[in-house]
Amino acid sequence: MQWRSVKDMNCSVARALSVVGERWTMLILREAFLGRRRFDEFQSGTGIARNILSTRLHALVADGIFERNEDAGPDHHIEYRLTKKGFELYPVMIALLRWGDTWMADEQGPPLTLTHRPCGHATTPTMVCSHCGEQIDARAMQAQAAPHAGKMSKPRSRARRHHETY
Repeated sequence: MQWRSVKDMNCSVARALSVVGERWTMLILREAFLGRRRFDEFQSGTGIARNILSTRLHALVADGIFERNEDAGPDHHIEYRLTKKGFELYPVMIALLRWGDTWMADEQGPPLTLTHRPCGHATTPTMVCSHCGEQIDARAMQAQAAPHAGKMSKPRSRARRHHETY
């Protein structure tokens, strides 16, 4: 299977990866969520080569993640602003941030702290069930194919394991 064909798979994860799965994309999005909007800001914040950044921004605009606008200021810079579709990738970014903080931070700890603006407190965002409010993890969830999904592989049954394996 060619990577280009994942967008045609009957799988939401594969389709999402067809848009954000390229290795520089999440770093570009990180910069956007940090308030960067201009090409030079993205380039400076990521270290990505200008030609690759240009290609990625073009693709993210075509996929509806960014909107490309000319700044009304005197310098007429081009700005890339997150669309609603792009803004809704924030939980994905936070999930990667939390995983990186847990498993990849050095001895000094995580490089960022998130502050919830409305209350002014540092926070660690979590996923919770939209029905009962309990925290979500993989063991508490069960995937079920929608009626229109067609044949899908069955999830493997999980045997009890020892230590910190899942």
